[in-house]
Amino acid sequence: MKNNVYFVSGIDTNVGKSYATGFIARTWNSEGRRTITQKLIQTGNTGMSEDIELHRRIMGCGLLPEDREGLTMPEIFSYPCSPHLAAEIDGRQIDFWKIQKATEELAGRYDAVLLEGAGGLMVPLTRKLLTIDYIAWKRYPLIYVTSGRLGSINHFLLGLEAIRARRIRLHTVAYNLFPREEDDRISRDTEGYIRDVLAREWPDTQFVTVPVME
Repeated sequence: MKNNVYFVSGIDTNVGKSYATGFIARTWNSEGRRTITQKLIQTGNTGMSEDIELHRRIMGCGLLPEDREGLTMPEIFSYPCSPHLAAEIDGRQIDFWKIQKATEELAGRYDAVLLEGAGGLMVPLTRKLLTIDYIAWKRYPLIYVTSGRLGSINHFLLGLEAIRARRIRLHTVAYNLFPREEDDRISRDTEGYIRDVLAREWPDTQFVTVPVME
């Protein structure tokens, strides 16, 4: 596979991965880097991935031909839960070969593919396979989404330990400001803390602020 697939994961569920994925895709496209997004596994939907729809709204485009082909949402399960349980509830296994072939096709058509996972790094895809182990297996560079909400430093640092242990390349930390906090003192301090950690221990990692888009 071309080395142009970036996995997007986060410190937790509801940290804004889809929002950040759409924003980064929009940014890269505006810079002349043809970028498409893909959802590894979508749960809680039927027929259409709500996360892909959100990506497209943020990117400022409608659904793409690859969306209609199913390449950007190769596996969709109906129950809104972790992929391992969603697959069991729907009575079928996750087709990782189908996902891989779809990713390869997108990687051949575009300069970059942002492959968004479900939930956080440790979310189980099957009873034996974690999201973070899938990332390590495929050797995808990681875009790691965090935020300034209370508790995010703890989750962020725990994630870094797991990333380091699996020798995953931490390409970018995306600091998500959405939704806007009422009191931004914690958010501002958290951003400074994370920047200091990256400067000391992960100097090659990029830092991107994901703004609140009006």
